[in-house]
Amino acid sequence: MKTLKITLLCCFISVLSFAGVSQDQKAALIDLYNTTNGEAWNHTWDLEQPVSKWYGLTLEDDNVVTINLSFNNLNGSLPESISKLTHLKVLDLSFNKLEGELPSTVVNLSKLEILKLFSNSFSGAIPTDIGNLTNLKSLELFNNDFFGQIPSSIGDLTNLENLILSSNQLMGKLPSSLSNLKSLKVLSVFDNNLIGAIPSSIGELTQLEELVLSNNAFYGNLPGVLVELKSLKTLLLSNNQFKGNYAVLKEQLPNIVDFDLDEANLKGALVTLDTEEED
Repeated sequence: MKTLKITLLCCFISVLSFAGVSQDQKAALIDLYNTTNGEAWNHTWDLEQPVSKWYGLTLEDDNVVTINLSFNNLNGSLPESISKLTHLKVLDLSFNKLEGELPSTVVNLSKLEILKLFSNSFSGAIPTDIGNLTNLKSLELFNNDFFGQIPSSIGDLTNLENLILSSNQLMGKLPSSLSNLKSLKVLSVFDNNLIGAIPSSIGELTQLEELVLSNNAFYGNLPGVLVELKSLKTLLLSNNQFKGNYAVLKEQLPNIVDFDLDEANLKGALVTLDTEEED
């Protein structure tokens, strides 16, 4: 009897050791496969094989923590069940043919640190409660068809280092809540339909290395606090309606490498920057 108990215990431990990912996570992955035409992927999944052998996945303790399916010919939309991947830290689906709106459930991926969905055909609005993803460090949604305003809740992403929303159809003003993103290094919103003055609170982003605002409908004077952004290496402002001459601005930014402003704004002395504050 003792020998039998030991044998059963060993079998139980063995089963636990090779249990694999949970059924919820596996079902969510299969949904992703089915809604994005998995059979036609460049690197497809053999659903008869263990999840650990599926292309583009990284597992830790039998949980899916990374999905990297960039350049993989995904064609379709994301399923609502993506939220079942509760341990996911990295979701990279860039350079595919995905379309439709982001499922509202994506904001439930509370452990997500990197979200890369650029170079697809996503549409609709950025979820208003995107700020729920408080562990996010990189949000890269550029080169899609997102429209509507940039949600103010984006200011809740206080760990964010990269915010790249360029080449969409976004409109409205830059939310003043961006000033909460003290760790932000890259802010790029070029080639949208954004309007209004640049909020002076942008000067609070002291870690900023890239500020790219070109090809929008921003107007007014640039806030004087721009000269306080000593870490700036890239400042691109052309094809807006900024007033004044900013020829000396580049000289006041010691680390600037890439500087682009309309020709009309590069003549004459630096005017007093400011102040058309945001509403």
